[in-house]
Amino acid sequence: MTHPLLGREGIRLYNLYPRLVGSMSKWAEHLDRIKEMGFNTIWVNPFHYPGFSGSLYSPKDYYKFNPLFIDNGSAKAPTEQLRDFIKACHDRGLYFVMDLVINHTAIDCPLIQEHPDWYRHDEAGKILNPGAMHDGKWVVWGDLAEVDNEKSKDRQNLWNFWWKMMAHHLELGVDGFRCDMAYQVPAELWTFLIEKSRAARPGCLFLAESLGCDFKQVQELAKLGFDYLFNSVKYWDFNAPWGMEQYYKTSPVASSIAFPESHDTPRLISELNGDLAAVKRQILFSALFSKGYMITMGFEYGFHKQLNVVKTDPTWWEETETDLSDYLKRIAELKKKYEVLNVEAGLEIVDQANWPNVFCFKRSQPGMKTVFVILNKDRHNSQNVYIPDVSAVIGGDQLVDISLEFALAAVPRSLNYTLRPSEVVIIAQD
Repeated sequence: MTHPLLGREGIRLYNLYPRLVGSMSKWAEHLDRIKEMGFNTIWVNPFHYPGFSGSLYSPKDYYKFNPLFIDNGSAKAPTEQLRDFIKACHDRGLYFVMDLVINHTAIDCPLIQEHPDWYRHDEAGKILNPGAMHDGKWVVWGDLAEVDNEKSKDRQNLWNFWWKMMAHHLELGVDGFRCDMAYQVPAELWTFLIEKSRAARPGCLFLAESLGCDFKQVQELAKLGFDYLFNSVKYWDFNAPWGMEQYYKTSPVASSIAFPESHDTPRLISELNGDLAAVKRQILFSALFSKGYMITMGFEYGFHKQLNVVKTDPTWWEETETDLSDYLKRIAELKKKYEVLNVEAGLEIVDQANWPNVFCFKRSQPGMKTVFVILNKDRHNSQNVYIPDVSAVIGGDQLVDISLEFALAAVPRSLNYTLRPSEVVIIAQD
C-alpha cells in the first residue's frame, strides 16, 4: 500500500532524544548523519514546557517550550526555531514526528484550575494520578494528573483543545504524531483527531505506542487509522510462542515498528554485555521482521547509559569506539531495494532440523522478490543449519546472498552451513 508521505517504503524511524542534545539548533547538527544512515523520519520526544518534575512526559504548557531546547542566542522566537528545524528536516527529505501526550498533564498544569472538569477525580474530589505496574507493583506517578477524555462533562471543549494544539503544530510543519499511551485514550477521540489532522495535512502520520496491548486493543487501534503500532519483539527470545502468535494475529490488521531498544529501556549493548554481534543481529532482525524499524539516539554509537526523562542532559553524550552508522545505512539500503521487506504481512517460518538454535523465515508476496532469512539465536556458539533445497524454499534458481556480513559468493542449492554466533544470513531471488 502506498502512503501519501512515505510511498511504498516502510518507516525508518530515528528517535532524536532532545535531552541528550540540547537546543533546537543543536538538533539540526545531527540531521545529515541521520539522513546518511538511511532513516526517513525523525521522532522527537516532548519539547513542551514541563511541570515541576522536569519530566519530558509531564507537560505543563503545550504552547511553550522546555527552556532546555530554546537557543537563547538566536534572535528568533522558539516557535520559529522549531519551524526552522522542521524545514531543515524537510530539506533533507526527512519527516518530522512529535510526541503527543494527551492522556495526562503535569499535576501543576494551569488547566487543572481553569478546567477542572477535564480531569479525573477520586471520591473526595482529589485529582487522580495515573500509574502503571512495575515489577508486580502499582507505581503512582505523582507529578502527573489524569485527563478524563472519555467522561468529562466538558468533553467537546477538551477535545477541541487537543485539536487546536495539534493544528498549531501542523501549521509549523509537523508531519505526524507518536501517540503516547494510545490505548488509554478513547477510540472516539482518536477518530476525531486523526480525521481532522489528515484533512489539514494529507497523509499525517499516526504512530501508536501500544506496548502491553492485547490483540483486541491492537485491532481497535488499527481500525482507527493508525499507520503503525510499536511491537514488542525486542523482548522475544525467538523461541517463546507469543512472538509468532502476536505476529500472525496482528500483521493482517496493522503495520508495526520494531526496535532493539527505546528511551524507556536499558541500552541494548549494556544488556548484552558489549556483545556487538548480537546488537547487530537485533537491529537487523527488527528491520527484517517488521515493516518499520526504529533506533534511539546513541544506539548507533553503542551508548551504554540508559536515558532518563528527567536527568539526561548533553553531558551524557558518550565517546565510544563503536560506530554502526555504515551498518545501519546498509540495512536501510536493503529495505529500500527489496519491496517485500516493506510489507507487514507475508512472513512464514521455514522448518529445519536445528530449530532450537536457528530461526529461519521467509518474506514473500505476489509480484515481489522473496527474501529468506537464517538467524543464529545463539550468541555464544556456532550453529549448523541444513536446508536441502534452498531454491524450493525461495522459489527459483537465480539466488543471491545479500547478507550484510560474510556473504557467500554463490548460493548452493543444498545449503549445509555453520553460522557464527548471532550471524544472520539473507538470501534473495536475484
